[in-house]
Amino acid sequence: MFREMRRKGQSLSLDECEEVLKTCTSGVLSLSGDEGYPYGVPLSYVFAGDKIYFHCAKEGHKIDAIAREKKASFCVIATDEVIPEKYTTCYQSVIVFGEIHILAEGEEKRAAIEKLAAKYSPEENEGDRNAEIDKYWQHLCMLALNIQHMTGKQGLEMMRRKDK
Repeated sequence: MFREMRRKGQSLSLDECEEVLKTCTSGVLSLSGDEGYPYGVPLSYVFAGDKIYFHCAKEGHKIDAIAREKKASFCVIATDEVIPEKYTTCYQSVIVFGEIHILAEGEEKRAAIEKLAAKYSPEENEGDRNAEIDKYWQHLCMLALNIQHMTGKQGLEMMRRKDK
């Protein structure tokens, strides 16, 4: 169903892919937008095992696109360093494919926003984070991307640096 990576020698292991998803802070969610146009939107996220969670408004382009088509991809670029003298870049990225859905009110939605808040405000105590969540709960929409396939790739220059 999913294509194999053409340059398998440059692929990241599953552990390396997961590390990228755990440590990076933003990526681009790609959906099937209006009139069949691709719609890519940069978002903050949190990776949790076999899912990636996002928060958003309860209405808008993302929500409309998800209502039409559940299939989505999410791309995170961990490293992107241009090396002009070598006409190349030192890069590392991960692409996730899966189905996305809106979380209903309940435990999974609460757990997802708590994970997101802890990732982006780790210095805040849990009580303060929960107070902030409660303040915006009525207007909060959480999305879950169920991971079906994941690939990661690194450039040759990145591989050379790791070998040193």
